[in-house]
Amino acid sequence: MKTILRVIFIITIYQCFNIQNAQSQETTRWALTDDGAIEWQVKKDDSHMDHIEMSGLSLSAIVHYGVQNGKLKQKIHLVFPKLRTIPNDTHASLAHEIDYEGLGQIRVNGQIITEEPEEFYIKGILCYQSKATEGLVIKHKLFPSTDKALFIDKIEIINPTKQTINVELPKINYFYTTDADKGVDGAYCIKVVSSKHGYYKLNALESFDYSLIYSGQNENTEVAYVSPNYELKKRKKLIKETFSDLVFESPDEILNRAFAFAKLRAVESIFDTKGGLMHAPGGGRYYAAIWTNDQAEYANPFFPFLGNITANESAMNSFRHFARFMNTEYNPIPSSIIAEGTDIWNGAGDRGDMAMIAYGGSRFALACGNEKYARELWPLIEWCLEYCRRKVNKEGVVSSDSDELEGRFPAGKANLNTSSLYYDALISAVYLGKELNIEQNILDNYQSQSMEIEKSIEDYFGRNISGYETYRYYKGNDVLRAWICTPLTVNIFNRSKGTIDALFSHKLWTEDGLASASGSITFWDIATLYALRGVFAAGETKQAMSFLLHYSKRRLLGEHVPYPVEAYPEGNQRHLSAESALYCRIFTEGIFGIRPIGFNTFSFSPKLPENWDSMALRNIKAFNHSFDIEVHRKKDKLSIKVLSNNEIFLERLIDHNEIIKIEL
Repeated sequence: MKTILRVIFIITIYQCFNIQNAQSQETTRWALTDDGAIEWQVKKDDSHMDHIEMSGLSLSAIVHYGVQNGKLKQKIHLVFPKLRTIPNDTHASLAHEIDYEGLGQIRVNGQIITEEPEEFYIKGILCYQSKATEGLVIKHKLFPSTDKALFIDKIEIINPTKQTINVELPKINYFYTTDADKGVDGAYCIKVVSSKHGYYKLNALESFDYSLIYSGQNENTEVAYVSPNYELKKRKKLIKETFSDLVFESPDEILNRAFAFAKLRAVESIFDTKGGLMHAPGGGRYYAAIWTNDQAEYANPFFPFLGNITANESAMNSFRHFARFMNTEYNPIPSSIIAEGTDIWNGAGDRGDMAMIAYGGSRFALACGNEKYARELWPLIEWCLEYCRRKVNKEGVVSSDSDELEGRFPAGKANLNTSSLYYDALISAVYLGKELNIEQNILDNYQSQSMEIEKSIEDYFGRNISGYETYRYYKGNDVLRAWICTPLTVNIFNRSKGTIDALFSHKLWTEDGLASASGSITFWDIATLYALRGVFAAGETKQAMSFLLHYSKRRLLGEHVPYPVEAYPEGNQRHLSAESALYCRIFTEGIFGIRPIGFNTFSFSPKLPENWDSMALRNIKAFNHSFDIEVHRKKDKLSIKVLSNNEIFLERLIDHNEIIKIEL
């Protein structure tokens, strides 16, 4: 027995060392800058490609960029959500890819130049600087228009030498016209034009700029005048406003910066469609459409904290679309409403979609603090809760056809995720119903149902899996799954120790976060983001912070930057937008422990890391107020301050992990 114990101990130490070693050896290609950006200083032998998505109301662009054999490489994958193709399904946004090299080449003193990148820079705008023939310096700023179907590459050519240089810009007039039979509205035209062309004399220390303007429109639509400088100002304004609202302050600048970046990605991916504003995942495939998970469950509960009116309206619009499908027979609402609201997708059946809607809708309504919105949402929330109640099986948990992974991994006939979300939705519905003066017997029923489902979650799912007192994901499941984290995010902590140990064990945790299942190479960031939020909520701050720092550093400064991603190998780590909202919720709900419980009220349980003296959230726009929260260490207590208009609204001392109620 002693020998067995010794072997187990050695294996455990080895596994822990491997996890810590992987984290300590994390490479960082990028670095923080003093102005709130990140930069990559290109080294002599660097050869690296990356991609980043940037979006506006009428366009999204995935820019593939980097260095190959010392030369600049750039391809732009353009997506036009409102230019619909046939068949008009989930993936029917017009898309087209353009190689920068194929547009024409700059000549200097008669010779074609080669751009050799020296640095790349990102802060909502992708910038890079290259050296070129005759000592020229070339700077690029790439960004989408905030509201037009335009993408702009703003280029500056600088002559830092003492010699006069002759520059020839090619005349760029790129046209691509689609087949009229393949477009919902006939043929579409994608264009790239240059704002300047011809011969220019560049004297010593002089510079000039021009722009490549990418656009898409119906074939016979005339493109309006475009001012690249004006479009750049609008993009910078969006970035500044987004970075200024809901500011996370801590001693760790990587976390501060990653949070700021994630806010931007979360709110920029909203598209102005004929079905209204639609927040959509992106990734080159998912536009002009909404999902019960990405929008209702992931992003919408976050938007009120940011106070972005476009985001809040997109959230309400998504719920309005889902509400269209309520019916007296209690047939399920479709998982996705696509094609600008004109069609649906329900290819995986009921994924627990009604639990997702009720969960996200009730949290959104409470955090928004808008009674008019809440009354509009209540019938949808009530309908979804009733649907879930009718799907409760004889063992007391909610049955469904699949889960959010849509059959990629087994989910059985009833999964842990759906029942956990239903539980949380019932809790939130009680809080919301009190604000709306809903009949007490209805709220009492919700309360009793929440207690029943909580017990059933323990009885049905609670198991020892691979030596950990945690949960099976479905009946018959005997391997650890990443989604065992969900109960922690809804404040079910009776199996928190075993669950946390399992999540951070070698069986699930990888260099990129949680594997979807033990033994799998597949990972989905959503599970990692849920897990980190849940572990903070459970009060295991030290462990959670170690893994959050590793994850944030990898996503912000590693080989693929600067946002959370969807998955791998599927999708090649696309920068889907709702994942960024989930990242932000690690901070609002996990680290700060904010849970909406009224239009002006929230429960609060901050988790200050042991090596931090203070942290703050500033310019919070939720609960009908704009306010700050400061948390300071005071010996063995925490001092909290809630400030509005620089005046202290509330100040008190609390214990670590204490939960208090704050009414604004």
